[in-house]
Amino acid sequence: MNVNERIRTLREKAGYSQNELAGIAGISQTHLRRVELGQAGITVDHLRMVCDALGVTLKDFFDYASEDDEFSQATANLTPHQKQLLLSFLKSL
Repeated sequence: MNVNERIRTLREKAGYSQNELAGIAGISQTHLRRVELGQAGITVDHLRMVCDALGVTLKDFFDYASEDDEFSQATANLTPHQKQLLLSFLKSL
């Protein structure tokens, strides 16, 4: 997934239209549309503004692989002890 797809995915997940997100982020809707379509790049400053509007950090923006990983989602709320038990179990298989 590239930056434009990630922005679109997070925007849709948050339930914002392009116009709403652009307004909250303080960038033009035209620019956001062009970024999402892959017709324009985005500066780090503008990306930070978009992330702030979406309520995600830049780290979380780029750390999306774990969101799509069903195993990571299923184990995200386990305690460290539970994770160790699960790991021991998996190694025994």
